[in-house]
Amino acid sequence: MTPTPPSASRSFLGLSPALLWGYVAIAFFMTGDGLEQAFLSDYLVTQAGFSTSQAGTLFTVYGLVVAFAAFASGVLAEHYGPRRVMAAATVGWVVFHAGFMLFGVMEHNYPLMVLMYAIRAIAYPMFVFGFVVWISYAAPQHRMSSAMGWFWCSYSLGVGVFGSYLPSLTIPWIGAVTTLWSAIGFIAVGGLMATFLVRGRGPSISGERTLRGLGLTLVETLRMPFQNVQLAYGMIQRVINQLSLYGFIVMLPIVFVRDIGFSQERWLQLWSLVYLVTVFTNLMWGVLGDRVGWVRTIRWFGGLGMCAATLLLYFTPVLAGPNALLTAGAVIVFGVAIAAYVPLSALMPALEPNRRGQAVALLNLSAGASQFVGSLLVTVLWDRVGTTGTVLALAATYLIGFGLSFRMKVDQNALAASEPEQRASEPA
Repeated sequence: MTPTPPSASRSFLGLSPALLWGYVAIAFFMTGDGLEQAFLSDYLVTQAGFSTSQAGTLFTVYGLVVAFAAFASGVLAEHYGPRRVMAAATVGWVVFHAGFMLFGVMEHNYPLMVLMYAIRAIAYPMFVFGFVVWISYAAPQHRMSSAMGWFWCSYSLGVGVFGSYLPSLTIPWIGAVTTLWSAIGFIAVGGLMATFLVRGRGPSISGERTLRGLGLTLVETLRMPFQNVQLAYGMIQRVINQLSLYGFIVMLPIVFVRDIGFSQERWLQLWSLVYLVTVFTNLMWGVLGDRVGWVRTIRWFGGLGMCAATLLLYFTPVLAGPNALLTAGAVIVFGVAIAAYVPLSALMPALEPNRRGQAVALLNLSAGASQFVGSLLVTVLWDRVGTTGTVLALAATYLIGFGLSFRMKVDQNALAASEPEQRASEPA
């Protein structure tokens, strides 16, 4: 019996039924991982007594670890299979989050807090980006940007809508510490779904799954951007993509509450709106990217759009004060623009259709680097040039990405064209 190729399987706007529970698992996992995002820096500074520099350092170290783990996640998922990697990530997240809470936050021990938070950072990209590798093989190949749009839709639903909004309800009721503990339940549910319910073809390799083979694959992957400059361009765009997002995670909980005058509850609701918008715009840009062009979408709506949106999100409340309605409008623009980079998740594997897991690993490395660089820019610049100067620097990076996009070229049919060759090389 001849297997049905992914490109021919039944799907809705690129959503493969075989991967459905994986998308749900991502939403649950990122709800747990995102619960702390919009209030942790404010809690550490205003309630736990740590300095803004210490809070910034915590997020910077976290981002650095995420960058390396995100790279490794793609290679590990290619080598050992996404299901195994996602299951191991679930266990690791739960164990080290408990350590972060018990030995760091509750004991007010900053070194242990940084250590446990850094180790826990390995689990998040292993789970999330391991599933991206799975999508690159099992989703309809001719609708890959749409399939990745569904992934980012689930991601945003978890990390932003539920992850940011739920604390606005739970912190007044059970407090910040208990809210942090509750994240474990969401992580466990997502991990169980990914382990037992997801179907769909994954990567296959011809050699043995040995540590030596893994090492050779890692080295080969690191060489790829030097052999294919288009991969390097895509990596730079992915770093730029979320610089403002991760920079704002460090800055805005303090700026909006302490300086502008929003209540913490109102701030959490506004920040969750970013992700509520991206639930729809991730899918929208994924579908439009397949139709109007991946690079065009990134160039005009990502590069120029995010430059304008970064400035708008900061200067609107600065000029208008704690006006929730006007600020919500700026938040919506920000959510629309940041999602316009979704086609990158399809573009990178299309540049290396026979080594797509490794191409995704490079994309993941860049995604983690985005978190590190965004946090680092704020840590380095905030005290030196002030809030306004830091925001202007973040906005300027998107103009660099806009210019770089004119050097990017990709064949959007490369993945679908490689399918016969892929299936012929797979074991029965």
